[in-house]
Amino acid sequence: MNCIIVDDEPLAREGMLLLLGEIDALSVAGSFGSAKKALDFIRENTVDLVFLDIQMPGLTGLELAGMIPEETLVIFTTAFSEYALESYDVDAVDYIVKPILKERLEKAVKKAFSYHELLVGKDSKTTVESASEEFILVKSDRKFHKIAFDDIRFVEGLKDYVVIHCRSGKLITAMNLRTISRLLPPGDFVRVSKSYIVNTKHITAFDNHSVNLETVEVPIGEVYRKEFLKLYLGNNNTLL
Repeated sequence: MNCIIVDDEPLAREGMLLLLGEIDALSVAGSFGSAKKALDFIRENTVDLVFLDIQMPGLTGLELAGMIPEETLVIFTTAFSEYALESYDVDAVDYIVKPILKERLEKAVKKAFSYHELLVGKDSKTTVESASEEFILVKSDRKFHKIAFDDIRFVEGLKDYVVIHCRSGKLITAMNLRTISRLLPPGDFVRVSKSYIVNTKHITAFDNHSVNLETVEVPIGEVYRKEFLKLYLGNNNTLL
């Protein structure tokens, strides 16, 4: 899988080059000091993954993320943690706050590899065929996969697709979150952000900013926070 680095700070780009050089199966196709130059490169070349700073003069990282092809994945790298929720609005794979640690970067890259495989395999025309009271039927590779609702941990928006995260693995299908939400039991599944629907049966902990589903942490969007907290805490709580 190839990637590019986009950051207006030369030292930050050099640091990323050194870190990425230690990750096998990931090749750096370019390093750019502006989002405009990166966009010109992406329009002329196939790019699998972009390591993207957010605050840059001219075209920002968030603006660039909304202009790249659906097959190109984005990992934001920035010194400002307050942009985390906005990054998921443009379907970022991950969000790393500087200074970037090797272990944190490797975790983000592993996630990107996983999603890249799903997107590459999307030509198998995975589709949600129907849903009953207990399961959803997904067609993939000429087979019908019966997925029990209890097995679904959460559903994630990714470009023009959704990723169904189950205990047994993941499936990707060409559908938006609004559409698939109509097929999920409303009593068990709740929208927590523009990019995530979670199965309440798998929630192990939560706070004002995120929901924990066993080992996975999902961000809570500002628009959805109040209703989510009311679901569990009612109107009288210190988090609202």
